[in-house]
Amino acid sequence: MAVKIRLLRMGKIRNPQYRIVVADSRTKRDGRAIEYVGIYQPKEHPSVIQVKSERVQYWLSVGAQPSEAVQRILEKTGDWQQFKGLPAPPPLLVKEPKQSRTEVYEAEAKSAAGVADTPAKPAKKAPAGPEAAAARPEQTKAVDPAEPNREAVAADAEDPAGAGADAS
Repeated sequence: MAVKIRLLRMGKIRNPQYRIVVADSRTKRDGRAIEYVGIYQPKEHPSVIQVKSERVQYWLSVGAQPSEAVQRILEKTGDWQQFKGLPAPPPLLVKEPKQSRTEVYEAEAKSAAGVADTPAKPAKKAPAGPEAAAARPEQTKAVDPAEPNREAVAADAEDPAGAGADAS
């Protein structure tokens, strides 16, 4: 019985994803496999290649023949060179780990607020009581230059009580 290491196609119509399988050479492309030894996703950037090296080495040692596509994949991972006794290839490109959405949101919020990414210094405790209210600056809303100030409008109005107030 001739044993091949080949690709089993999975995925959608225009999004191929493959499993690297050990199968009898007489079975269909997507037929029954003896063992699954890896995955290959060519549409990702960089391509995802995961191979169980010890199992591939075992199957190569007992005479399994890789297909041309699988041999190219094994050359990229270094398993083919290890089997043949050749020097190892350069390492594969690896995708950066995905940041969590909360981290991205917090970083954007800090940059929008103008807060630097420096470690927080211990804050001085504010005195409690009436002097604390005097020590704190007034919390005011940011003023839009296009919007007129209500106090200025009331001072400019002829009515001393304020615009729209009853004088009676």
